[in-house]
Amino acid sequence: MPDTSDSGGLTVGRAAKLLGVTVRTLHHWDGIGLARPSLRTAAGYRLYTAADTVRLHRVVVYRELGLDLESIRAVLDDATADVPAALRAQRAEITERIERLRRLGTGLDRMIEAQERGMLLTAEQQAQIFGPDWDPEGPVKARRLYGDTEQWRQYAERAATRGPKEWQAVADRAARLDHALGEAMDAGVEPGGPEAERLVERHREVFSAYFPLTREMQVCLGRMYEDDPGFAAHYDGVRPGLAGWFRRLVDASARAHGIDPDTAEWR
Repeated sequence: MPDTSDSGGLTVGRAAKLLGVTVRTLHHWDGIGLARPSLRTAAGYRLYTAADTVRLHRVVVYRELGLDLESIRAVLDDATADVPAALRAQRAEITERIERLRRLGTGLDRMIEAQERGMLLTAEQQAQIFGPDWDPEGPVKARRLYGDTEQWRQYAERAATRGPKEWQAVADRAARLDHALGEAMDAGVEPGGPEAERLVERHREVFSAYFPLTREMQVCLGRMYEDDPGFAAHYDGVRPGLAGWFRRLVDASARAHGIDPDTAEWR
């Protein structure tokens, strides 16, 4: 223990340095009556005796264990206090906190992996959910193309929380939409009508499983569905000409909402 002052005690500054706390902390403990210095110098400066310093050490130990100051006061001052019970309760709380941190760590690992890979499924799981024609490298390729966008970050945040069951639900909703689009095309649904508008809104809702889709973004997707060979093959596999038909529905809906499809941008 450091030397005491000439008056036989530790100054507040020395005590703070000894305990690894701030002077402000010691002043606070003094102010609430938790640990007060017992001596004063002739000039009025407060000094901690050896007994005071022992109490301070005990306060620091219990505080580092996570006890709040009132619990520490009870442990130190209440002769009837059940100290083992208080410590067991604190041990249980710490155990729970460790488990929360473990879950947080696992969640962060999944978030990191989702940001890097996109979809946290094996190739076999992806084929089972999305079909044998699905490219399991598709999410990785998308990461290379779009990894610096806000939409990729939103997609990855959703993907981090999903396992096979959740992705199956996403795939099922998309399949039901494809079926509804095919039936609507067969029924002669025209762009701009109420049924067409419901289908366009349903597409935006289904697509939101990946990230929020604005109307302008939807117009850009409609172009891609028609122009990209992979997307066109998918939709034309549902019904020949479906990709072009759906694009016309989207463009008509955009116009109804004041958006020019010819100048729409990804925003």
